[in-house]
Amino acid sequence: MICISIVTITYNAARTLQRTLDSVARQSYQHLEHLIVDGASSDDTVAIAQRYQAAAAYEVSIQSEPDKGLYDAMNKGLRMATGDYVVFLNAGDTLHAADTLETVVKTIGNGRPAVVYGDTAITDADGRFLHLRTHRPPKVLTWKSFKKGMLVCHQAFYARTDIAQKMPYDLRYRHSADVDWCIRIMKEADRLGLPLANTHAVVADFEEGGDTTQHHRDSLWERFHVMSCHYGLVQTVLLHCWFVVRAVLTSLFSSR
Repeated sequence: MICISIVTITYNAARTLQRTLDSVARQSYQHLEHLIVDGASSDDTVAIAQRYQAAAAYEVSIQSEPDKGLYDAMNKGLRMATGDYVVFLNAGDTLHAADTLETVVKTIGNGRPAVVYGDTAITDADGRFLHLRTHRPPKVLTWKSFKKGMLVCHQAFYARTDIAQKMPYDLRYRHSADVDWCIRIMKEADRLGLPLANTHAVVADFEEGGDTTQHHRDSLWERFHVMSCHYGLVQTVLLHCWFVVRAVLTSLFSSR
């Protein structure tokens, strides 16, 4: 059976963590491991995780120690993963439905794709659905798809663990290492001739107002650098010019 490694990064996340843990606990497919990597929280985060660990019917590991930031913690979780596929579901993020992992595993089938991906819903602070994410996943995803932006968020990006562990998050980036990580994994899939499989389903919920929203300007500069590295400076500049023109046109037409 396919085993899914779910990695959850936490730091003083007592307000949001329980919702994440509940979404994993209610899964109809429970051949999984849940790795909770905490950055030495000073609130009740670890206690909440420990209560969850005691009640879980699957393997739950908790590590709590200081780290060098979000992506350093994510690399720790990546090294800990022993499942066939790994996904990052951080505190506040949730699996969309009770059959989400079942949907992912059915999509994996016998083909062992490098990546399984899906759509993402945006929720409010209480987990209520607001809308689907603005960037929607394409029917056919390639590493070149991210020229148009991060069309699949990392909560909806299930990577083969054997590939992902060879490509840790680049700690030079503080807000956009996930974009770079996804592109590098998809490039490796292309090199190996492995498919990227679409679930054609919403597989993750993301609370509005995450790190990239709170640090919007820094995130944009980092994403520009990531895209320049992977797609070339000239093409990245031209694409961003088009993004600006499109935004202006959309604003003009919507105001009429």
